[in-house]
Amino acid sequence: MRRRTLLSASLGLGSMAGLAYLGGTANALAGLTPYSGSARAFGTTMTVQVLHDNAAQAQVAIADALAQACQVDTLMSLHQATSQVYQLNLQGRLDAPHEHLVKVLTYAQDLSAQTAGAFDVTVQPLWQAFSQAHERGELPSAQAVASAKALVDWQALELDEQSVRLKRPGMGVTLNGVAQGYAADLAMAALQAQGITHALVDTGEFGTLGDKAAGRPWVLGIKNPRQTDALTASASLNGRALATSGDYETFFSPDYLHHHIFDPATGDSPTDLASVTVLAPTGLMADGLSTAFMVLGAKRALAMAHQLPHVDALLILKNGAIQKTPHFPAMSA
Repeated sequence: MRRRTLLSASLGLGSMAGLAYLGGTANALAGLTPYSGSARAFGTTMTVQVLHDNAAQAQVAIADALAQACQVDTLMSLHQATSQVYQLNLQGRLDAPHEHLVKVLTYAQDLSAQTAGAFDVTVQPLWQAFSQAHERGELPSAQAVASAKALVDWQALELDEQSVRLKRPGMGVTLNGVAQGYAADLAMAALQAQGITHALVDTGEFGTLGDKAAGRPWVLGIKNPRQTDALTASASLNGRALATSGDYETFFSPDYLHHHIFDPATGDSPTDLASVTVLAPTGLMADGLSTAFMVLGAKRALAMAHQLPHVDALLILKNGAIQKTPHFPAMSA
């Protein structure tokens, strides 16, 4: 899995290094000290930072949160031979799926239904066609795309608590559009179970609890999709999760027209948007919606966001124009 790289670290106290160096400064909440930890998963470094009044309890909470997030990678990695997703793709069937996998796949299927198939976790054959061609320094042929596209069908994925099944040989699943958001949710739940009330989790997608300083919410910077060292805007999270998808995380052509997000209807990448940032009640929802909105395009994405409670989105079009829902808490960068 790849980490989403469209977001800067949280501004000020929001960067992991910033918290580590701030210690007990006046910026921190009264009586609370910042603590942080990290672990490798999803091909990147995940970080957790908390504000708490007990060092030992904070470190236990951080370790538990990271362990919960790492478990998602262990279950849903495309590359670890022991992962359940790897075995599903290899065998076309998985018996006794873990409850986490069932939950994530169930949400993915529901989102596919909501978006009329714009979101589809069975796009893995398209990823393989494009990545294999990219290794040869080219794009896949029309025939290769058509063959891969014929294997993409969310309705041919069947699951229940006992098994997961891919109905056609050659199908494959990728959970890169939902797993990291779900990992953030599990990490946040672990922190709350340990009594943590102020925290920022970064698994590649972001979750927050409480505030980063007295009277100041956690704030994340949204990177410019064409100038990755510059910010387009920043957003205060206020307890919601945040995820970003974009056309330049992994791309197959220098013009960003072919990249890692695929439209199942065409077998190629959607052409409307450069990036999408979503705020939602859970990381799983924010993660899935950011991918779905990239495929849907600006008009349909904004219409869908308007219908979903506590969901806001900021869209950056290919030409650099910005569109957002009325209540997206964007501030000037």
